[in-house]
Amino acid sequence: METILDRIISQKQLEVENLKEIVRKSANYDTNRSFINHLKNADKISIIAEFKRASPSKGEINMNVNPAEQAKKYEENGAAAISVLTDTTFFKGSFNDLKIVRNAVDIPILCKDFIIDPVQIDIAKEHGANIVLLIAAALSFSELNNLYEYAKQQNLEVLMEIHDEDDLEKALKIGPQLYGINNRNLKTFEVNLDVTERLAPIIQSAGGFIISESGIFNQVDAKRVRNAGVHGVLVGEALMRSNDLSTNMSELMVPILKGAKR
Repeated sequence: METILDRIISQKQLEVENLKEIVRKSANYDTNRSFINHLKNADKISIIAEFKRASPSKGEINMNVNPAEQAKKYEENGAAAISVLTDTTFFKGSFNDLKIVRNAVDIPILCKDFIIDPVQIDIAKEHGANIVLLIAAALSFSELNNLYEYAKQQNLEVLMEIHDEDDLEKALKIGPQLYGINNRNLKTFEVNLDVTERLAPIIQSAGGFIISESGIFNQVDAKRVRNAGVHGVLVGEALMRSNDLSTNMSELMVPILKGAKR
């Protein structure tokens, strides 16, 4: 039975072929903004604030918001990095959104997409990304490893996303510095913070920084994943719908556990 992830990857394969035919111009963005260096010195939960107009599970979230204005608000209220959804078909984003955000802020930017080919990494870099997302569930081990190595060669940091033990097994063999635990099952789109609580201790024993993704809305959620040993959270929907970003973001930045510091 075809899952949501299957549909997204099938569409992405078509898009990649089109991307390869586009004549591109290299941009001269500074790729030296390091989210990992920030995490090394952080004493509070770091927020990757996400610019996300829509999603397959929630439909339209905030279609009319200006990406530059939203990004500036994120930066002003303490975001350590900004995630930009660049998938158009399912999330209503674009690489143009990424470029607009890059031109608006100075903090690191994550290109959030379903990356299956090096050309997507090239385009992410050309539009100003400092970090790219690689989803273990969407790739074989060899594909994941090859894309990871390619991104590193491009001087980009990699957030390697996992959801279960099979994903984690693949990731641990590669040994990235940055792990994203997605509490959302990309096959069913169900969300459960138990996923972070189950997988974070395994990553801790192997080293690496941990970001908990999806299902985090308030300080109770932030403390729950913090107690599992994470260093940061990726938050999209709650911040895109927020009428009080200052309060919402400050509440999420709870002190990290001493044992989680690197």
